[in-house]
Amino acid sequence: MQRTIKSIFLLLIISATAYGQNIDKAFFDEANTFFQQYITEGRVNYKSLQATGDLVPLIIKVEKANLDGTDEETSKAFYLNAYNLYVIYLVLRDYPLQSVQDIPGFFDKNKINVAGNKVTLNQLEKDFILKPFNDSRIHFVLICGAIGCPPITNFAYSPKKLEAQLEQQTRTALNEFTFIKTNGDKTEISQIFKWYIEDFGGTKSRIVDYINNYRSTPISKNTSYYPYDWTLNDTNLTDAPSSEDKKSSTSIGNNERRYVVSSAIPIGSYEIKIFNNLYSQKTGSDGIFTDRSSFFTTTITALYGFTNRLNVGINTRWRKVRNHALPSLAFAVFGSGEDGGSRSGLTAFGPMVRWAAIPQWENFSIQSSYTFSIGDDLKGNSTDPFIDWNGAIWNTQFFNDFPIGDNFSLFTEVDFIWEDIGRDKQNEGVYFDNKTSTPLTVILSYFPTLKTTIYALTGYAPSWSLENNNGETGLTINDYFYQGGIGGKHQFTPNFEIELLYSDFTTKFLKDSEGQAATYNLGLRFNL
Repeated sequence: MQRTIKSIFLLLIISATAYGQNIDKAFFDEANTFFQQYITEGRVNYKSLQATGDLVPLIIKVEKANLDGTDEETSKAFYLNAYNLYVIYLVLRDYPLQSVQDIPGFFDKNKINVAGNKVTLNQLEKDFILKPFNDSRIHFVLICGAIGCPPITNFAYSPKKLEAQLEQQTRTALNEFTFIKTNGDKTEISQIFKWYIEDFGGTKSRIVDYINNYRSTPISKNTSYYPYDWTLNDTNLTDAPSSEDKKSSTSIGNNERRYVVSSAIPIGSYEIKIFNNLYSQKTGSDGIFTDRSSFFTTTITALYGFTNRLNVGINTRWRKVRNHALPSLAFAVFGSGEDGGSRSGLTAFGPMVRWAAIPQWENFSIQSSYTFSIGDDLKGNSTDPFIDWNGAIWNTQFFNDFPIGDNFSLFTEVDFIWEDIGRDKQNEGVYFDNKTSTPLTVILSYFPTLKTTIYALTGYAPSWSLENNNGETGLTINDYFYQGGIGGKHQFTPNFEIELLYSDFTTKFLKDSEGQAATYNLGLRFNL
């Protein structure tokens, strides 16, 4: 661990003094020496590399590279080597470990610096390598830090030899019996062909044709995909159980590579969420609805990855409320004008933290926020309606996510909320409710694609108070709400997601008065 810290410190020192460097033969020679020294039979000697810190100077050159005026072959060779070097570097930051999946956001959240561009590994692969060069052979050259990917070579890719190297590595991978597994007339092929099917012709039949173009012994059309082995490609893990033997790693569907909302965000990254909630209830008497109350809340949270396990940020809340007679729609709350039944404004602001408390539980985290009220008499009076609590709010949430098979997961959230915190000032007529509640939320999600989520939600939130009953004081549920709903999310880019949710909502008051309520929700998530 001390050696890793020293390496990172050295990286920072050299980075601060280095300038843009043209990529020349010296870079490729140094990379070639590095791969020759630390790669053996397709595996990386992470333990020795961690002790020496020999990777740091190469990473510095990747960061400070100047590609202006560089020809296509040189740029292509540079990016291929840069990707593989950074995979090894990111593993070393958390080494020892069993799999890159032990590192949250390894491919899609951790930012790296390549020739001055701050990108993730996924962005480097798609935007700087696959799209501009449009070469399917690249899939057999890039490594992922796992045994399941094509074996890493013990040489660097160089501009003058690149075409021959790509051709040879593709041929080697597609004739390797551990990568293309044949048994009689049946063949199992890597998940890579499924994830990037369009790069290999778009159909399974064309995938087979592509493979046979490089094989010495052709395979049949009777193919299937074998589970991806995410075990670290470490020379020191030769006797470790493979990921295929671990239930948590054999999942090969969309559950395997999705964005997990309950995990902490990686060091140096940002997450911004804008969640818009419209709550609207109808009330009346004798089964006839006469009045509507609508509350619109925009909650904005911004988190920064202080470490891979600790995130810090801020939380703010803006609200608009309107009480009006029926007939009217819930969306009438957005109408212009402020009358006796309408009110709006910024109502709360405060700090928040998210902590991945147990490293072994990668999908478990604790989030806590403390917001201070903004404004006067937020609880309302004879002329202005309730818009928020006068006191502070402390909300601590426990998130966990349980993968179920290939395409499902179960998300649970348990909260402890203390609202309207404060001491009564009877001489000033100021009173605080000091209300506590313990909401429980359960969400069952289905992932039809890697970027799309469909889910069903249910929740129950009792509010508690201390009450005296026949001389004995105890906790009593004095209020509650429960809800059920359906929603969906779609990740348009690795850094942008939209969420929609509708739910039916019931409170103790609504149940007693035969009222009705619903929520309409729109969420936006940005990762930077």
